[in-house]
Amino acid sequence: MATLHPVAPPKTGLAGLRDNWRADVVAGFLVFLIALPLCLGIAMASGFPPMSGIIGAVIGGMIVSRFSGSHVTINGPAAGLIVVILAAVQSLGEGDPMAGYRYTLAAIVVASGFQILLGLLKAGRLNVFFPSSVVHGMLAAIGIIIMAKQIHVMLGVKPESSEILGTIGEIPHSLASLNPEIAIIGFSGLAILILWSMVRNRRLKMIPAPLVVVGVGMLLERYFDLDHEHVYMFMPDQAFLPHHAYTVGPKFLVSIPDNVLGSFYWPDFGKLGTGAFWGAVVSICLVGSLETLLSATAVDRLDPWNRHSDLNRDLTAIGIGNLLSGLVGGLPMIAEIVRSSANIANGARTSWANFFHGSFLAFFVIVFPGLIHEIPLASLAALLVYTGFRLASPREFAKTMDIGPEQLAIFVITIIGVLATDLLFGVLLGILAELILHLAHGVKPGNLLRISYVIDRSSTDEIRVQVHGAAIFSNFIGLKSALADLPAGKTVVFDLADASLICHTVMDFIENYRRDYNAHGGRCLIKGLDQHLRYSDHPLALRRKAKA
Repeated sequence: MATLHPVAPPKTGLAGLRDNWRADVVAGFLVFLIALPLCLGIAMASGFPPMSGIIGAVIGGMIVSRFSGSHVTINGPAAGLIVVILAAVQSLGEGDPMAGYRYTLAAIVVASGFQILLGLLKAGRLNVFFPSSVVHGMLAAIGIIIMAKQIHVMLGVKPESSEILGTIGEIPHSLASLNPEIAIIGFSGLAILILWSMVRNRRLKMIPAPLVVVGVGMLLERYFDLDHEHVYMFMPDQAFLPHHAYTVGPKFLVSIPDNVLGSFYWPDFGKLGTGAFWGAVVSICLVGSLETLLSATAVDRLDPWNRHSDLNRDLTAIGIGNLLSGLVGGLPMIAEIVRSSANIANGARTSWANFFHGSFLAFFVIVFPGLIHEIPLASLAALLVYTGFRLASPREFAKTMDIGPEQLAIFVITIIGVLATDLLFGVLLGILAELILHLAHGVKPGNLLRISYVIDRSSTDEIRVQVHGAAIFSNFIGLKSALADLPAGKTVVFDLADASLICHTVMDFIENYRRDYNAHGGRCLIKGLDQHLRYSDHPLALRRKAKA
């Protein structure tokens, strides 16, 4: 978590613009350089036209930033939404990509209405209801799916299967049948991203890695003359690689309309009465809302001034932005963690940095649309493969195992559930697995959804929070709401001596609450944990009260 900044937090609104515009313009411009290729790649991986990603980011920056509840968060399309959007396009389109796109726009519009409603109903606290291992398992599964689909694009080969397990199974065939020139562009981009992550020079790191990937890709595109279609015969020396003809040409470059106005499309509500449509609505709303809440919370911990986002207001603002985006052909947006981190690292002070990032995107696509057409799809695929790997890297499995073997089991069950079925069922399977685990640890069925606690305010300076019975993800929402109403500047003591079980998700929340409360001038203590058994050496591992 960021340390407290030595000066007062920047002002907001027009006063904040007047005082901080120089820093926010610089940060917004650097984020724009990162966002441009990512938005194009995310859109195409989602089955949407490339410009739809730019539309979503422009609305997220220029409009949502003006009434969101966050300070330095960047709003825009994110890799985590690729899976649900692509699934909606395929299921609703039934083989017709354009029809699927327009039906999905309608699903985005309806899902946005629910997001707005969730914000107005103050549902920003719901992120604690999802177990941490299930959320991380969902993100890891999304990373695996992104890698599995984009590796083929990076190699210049189209897989025959549309199912994820079939797509994974076809990777060896695509490697053997790769398009050499396209693969050179793709692997060059991947190598740049890997090497850039090892760079420690501060000046060099100021150049966004995605920009370098796209720049090198465009140079190779000119060298291989992808603007003109031509056919070659691939005749490798290795006996295990088959001889085959391959074609290179404009189909391997980003395709956008000559007129920017041609990028706008209207939603088609023709499948409003179908189950597939409502499945898409629920998936888009759930994943978009959950990622927004989790990302906004994570960004707050990076904020040099330790400011808190109004999650309910943020959720409402994102819903309004997605409503507008869906109505004109854009991708849905979330509070995006990678671009937000870059925003903070580059000196952003207020939400105007988000506004400027959107403004630069709008200016670029209006003035320089021809440059976008020169970007190779393989370069964008390399960005997404790298992003997918970061979501599902071996380090994520190791981190989960450190928390406890039962958390790794839930993590893996969620991944398998998502890959074998779909995202919603996989998440529900992970939640069910954790509930079964808690029942096996002795949690009473009546305690699964209800927590017993007492908040003692009898002392002037000290507030004591006593928890009885099990404190787990499914029953913690009530206590979380009560904690949010506690006044700042006091001494808050969590007395967990009588808690029979404390799950990892709750331990993580309490520890973050302690850090935030202390950072804002109060004093928060956690007592009674010495009477519990930990399921691993990790300080936030699941704990069960030791028998007397």
